[in-house]
Parts: sequence; structure tokens; C-alpha cells
Amino acid sequence: MKEVYLHIGEEVMVRASNIIAILDRRLLKTDWQSSLPTVAAQSIRNISKHDVKSVVITEEIIYLSPLASTTLKKRMDASLEELFLKI
Repeated sequence: MKEVYLHIGEEVMVRASNIIAILDRRLLKTDWQSSLPTVAAQSIRNISKHDVKSVVITEEIIYLSPLASTTLKKRMDASLEELFLKI
């Protein structure tokens, strides 16, 4: 089966099967990073050149994305729909 990738902003692509969650940044407490275990906090990658709009949690890395969670959901839905239409 073909792999599906999601463009999460700033030229970063993530394998869809590795995504655990996509969270809206506005819904998180302002100090959410300090509540993470040390190992998780060390794996945060801010790919946003401006405002962070969503947090993409994968198996290995937590990405701070400039794209809204709704935009990422639409992209994921479109990618999955395209994949299933080809099967």
C-alpha cells in the first residue's frame, strides 16, 4: 500500500501513519511544554517562522506548526480520499 504524507508547513512532510494527534494550539495551556516529560520536551521542533497554530504529535517528534489544525485535517482527508480512490 502507498504511504501517505502530510505537509505540516515550512517544507516539512510527516508520514501520516506516524501521526498520533494534531492539536489546536489555542486549546493548550500556555505552559503545556513544561508539563512534558524531559524526553518529550527534547523532541519538540518549532517549524513555524511566525505564530504556532497547531501541535503535531508523531511517534518521535512534536512539531509546532504554522498551519491551523483545521487546514491539516482537510489536507489529511484529501490525501486519504485520493489514496482510497486509487485502490
